[in-house]
Amino acid sequence: MIVTTAQYERRVVKLLKRNPQLFSQYAKTIELLEANPHHPSLRLHPLRGKLDGLHSVSINMSHRITLELIVTDQEIILINIGTHDKAYR
Repeated sequence: MIVTTAQYERRVVKLLKRNPQLFSQYAKTIELLEANPHHPSLRLHPLRGKLDGLHSVSINMSHRITLELIVTDQEIILINIGTHDKAYR
């Protein structure tokens, strides 16, 4: 199950407003994430350093979603979205 926060939703709206061409890629990423978070095209990987405990998936080569993957509850909590540098803040 995909879970979002109000802050994440605001960031999605802002990103897609600035980059409407990302909408279909974003929608496909969310669909794949919900169906199979380990799908190879998502390039799911754990993060380290200050983002230790979080994971990241790719929307495309420039844009990422950081997320918390809670396996026990089968929840995926979306944390941040943006370009590579902005998503990893």
